[in-house]
Amino acid sequence: MISPEDIIQLTSNFAVAVLGVAFFLTVYRVIKGPTLPDRVIALDMLVGIAIGFIAVIAIRTGYTLYIDIAISLGLVGFLATVGFARFILARGMVGEQPPEGGPAVGGQKAKGKGGKSLRPAAVDAVPVNAKPRGGKKPGGSAKGEGNK
Repeated sequence: MISPEDIIQLTSNFAVAVLGVAFFLTVYRVIKGPTLPDRVIALDMLVGIAIGFIAVIAIRTGYTLYIDIAISLGLVGFLATVGFARFILARGMVGEQPPEGGPAVGGQKAKGKGGKSLRPAAVDAVPVNAKPRGGKKPGGSAKGEGNK
């Protein structure tokens, strides 16, 4: 009959082996890329794998403080991923072409069929000779209004 300690030892060894393979595959993705978002996702995956290693250590040793460390690492990893994502959005995708019909990236103008420049939909929604809203006439003042 197999004891519970033997089952925990066997499964934790299996988990460490699977996590080790996942670690090396993810490090390969961080190094190889091919794009910056791929690397950021791989770094986020490395945080998840590190949390897995910490959880296995916590189960093997029975020391529950490791679970708190894993939770803290998860929160910090999430914030780092959000920071990288904001950096990518602010920087733009250098060297990549915008999707067809999508917004231009890096100051390039999007082109439609026939080579014409595309304008955003909000520009087309407002007529050029639209009257100002609010009931005020341009250049005049309403009766009863003083200079304030």
